[in-house]
Amino acid sequence: MTILIAEDDPLTLDALATCIKNDGFTALRAPDGRQALDLWRSDQPDLICLDIMMPEHDGYEVCRRIRESDPSIPILFLSAKNQEVDIVAGLDIGGDDFIRKPFSRAEVMARIRAALRRSAPLDQAEQFPFGDLTIHPRALLAKREGKTIDLTPREISILRLLQEQRGQAVSRNALFDRCWGIDYFPDSRTLDQHIFLLRKKIEPNAAQPTLIQNVRAIGYRLP
Repeated sequence: MTILIAEDDPLTLDALATCIKNDGFTALRAPDGRQALDLWRSDQPDLICLDIMMPEHDGYEVCRRIRESDPSIPILFLSAKNQEVDIVAGLDIGGDDFIRKPFSRAEVMARIRAALRRSAPLDQAEQFPFGDLTIHPRALLAKREGKTIDLTPREISILRLLQEQRGQAVSRNALFDRCWGIDYFPDSRTLDQHIFLLRKKIEPNAAQPTLIQNVRAIGYRLP
């Protein structure tokens, strides 16, 4: 999934892009409203994060132009302008959410995932099983007996690869190549941390995992 960030402050733009990429999304960067519109037209992102105060076109104008032809793409406003009138203005012209600056990484990523879930249908063709779970990639969630578990794109990539190789050991290098990209410099601690957090989400007992099992000196497997 691709997220477009329109933000004129380079430090905020870099920090937000890093957060987005760490969760497995692709990040597009625009330092002003004009470039934001150009990237929206050319790359067709799945979600847009818009700063309000930008050169060329402000966030309100960018949102207004996008909504003229695309009523469904999720748009999140980011702004230090946090008066009620600013929030209402952003929502009234078509914004889906308003995130006040300064924001935490956890908050902004949770709001992004929530907006994507709301906009994504539970596509039966894309879903796949993982043990007793059903994974819905576009909605970024798993379901078990009616209960919903939120997932990131990278977590879904890990689960998909383990499911494709069910019963076989999947090496750490294979997981890095598939879920991080072949240009990523492998760090075992990064993978172990992702598996640790994923087990906490999906295992009935994370201390005794039955879905994601260790394979000594190789990697992991779904039995």
